[in-house]
Amino acid sequence: MAAVGGSNYPNGFMQGIQIRGMPVQILYPGEVFWVNNSTVLAKGAIAGSNTNNGTYRSPFSTMEYAMGRTLANRGDIIAVMPGHAETIDSATDWLLDTAGVAVIGLGSGTRRPTFTFSVAATANIPVSAANISLYNLLFVANFADVTSVFTVSGTALATDFTVDSCEFRDTTASLNFLTILTDNATAQNLQGLKFHNNKIRGLGTTAATTPIKLTSAAHNRVSVTDNNVTLAVLNNTSALIAAGANILLQLEIARNIIFRPNTDTATGGVLLTTSATTDTGMVYDNKMKTLDVAGMIIATTSTALGFTENYISGTADTSGIILPAADSDAA
Repeated sequence: MAAVGGSNYPNGFMQGIQIRGMPVQILYPGEVFWVNNSTVLAKGAIAGSNTNNGTYRSPFSTMEYAMGRTLANRGDIIAVMPGHAETIDSATDWLLDTAGVAVIGLGSGTRRPTFTFSVAATANIPVSAANISLYNLLFVANFADVTSVFTVSGTALATDFTVDSCEFRDTTASLNFLTILTDNATAQNLQGLKFHNNKIRGLGTTAATTPIKLTSAAHNRVSVTDNNVTLAVLNNTSALIAAGANILLQLEIARNIIFRPNTDTATGGVLLTTSATTDTGMVYDNKMKTLDVAGMIIATTSTALGFTENYISGTADTSGIILPAADSDAA
């Protein structure tokens, strides 16, 4: 049925809908708040301000103010307009502290909502509530050794945190992120983490860099899938997850593409660094590139995880081999 000025689909979409690769929630129970501090405005709109009412034509100007208007577990959405840009100067500029909120960035390329870390290594975005989702946002490191983009705040439980279709980018080898996500010491504080379809463009060479650090507590149901990670050489440092001695149950690491030309991976498995030996879950269909000819490993220790169809190359200009080696039929 045609609608004036657009299309109307009264019966919705059984399998959901994506527009330009981004999920659109047609039926939602909560409020939608708009954020835009760009000078490019919607037709009939006024400039973004936190004195506005947060509608499409009267948007807020900051993420923190919009987050403060949401209600926990109502299903609220914060829609961030193309060209929106903020700096993250401290640990209070943007608090992810309302459960069940989805933040959806609009725009592509350089027009994606952009958050730049340019003042302090300790600047970060604390996560302290469950079921928060982030989509299509760009995060840029423009300060030396920024410790972490996201941290689980205090003793909070940031369960079922989702980071989907976002990009994390270093400016130079010394203006860089050390970590994208860091947990706290509370057990299961990142249970149900989903880190999916993200791009990490790391240039840092001044200190150890690992995208996800789960080194403070055990976690169940962590899923790290379909990410594309390019990092500089930092020997014996994992290019995806560092878990310390903590047990990861129902873990999924799948279809990630990893380029980290380390010449030594002996104590820093390309995908996973851990000393735990009773993990459960599957590691499959990952593709990895290093320059470690002698001792390529994708996970440290005998993790008890299942491995299948993981390919890795440790020599320049060669295709990958299956690692760990394929099992044989004992019959």
